Amino acid sequence: MKIAVIIFGVLLTFFGFFSAFGKFSKMEDVMKAMHHVGVKDGQIKILATLETLGALGIIAGIWSKPLGVAAVIGMVLYFFGAVVAHLRKKDKFKDYAPAFFIFAVSVVTLVLELKRK
Repeated sequence: MKIAVIIFGVLLTFFGFFSAFGKFSKMEDVMKAMHHVGVKDGQIKILATLETLGALGIIAGIWSKPLGVAAVIGMVLYFFGAVVAHLRKKDKFKDYAPAFFIFAVSVVTLVLELKRK
């Protein structure tokens, strides 16, 4: 079970860092998507920071279950919010598929983290 937690945790960490990088570096597609769902410029850096902290917490959570659980819960809520933001705009699934996929990975990671001894 611990190996599965580490694999999914590393995967989720990678997705979190990659997503945050897109926001910190103001990638055109990322900024367009963020503005489309109503995120203001001043909020984007905050969201990227939250993703970065979540990713770091997941890595630290390999050695500290409570920290890992808290970080993964944060990622679940973050990407749930991203999916909801797209649904409010009535976007097509292809437009929010990456956020949905990361949300799904975060839910699986949470379940594994909670079952870890």
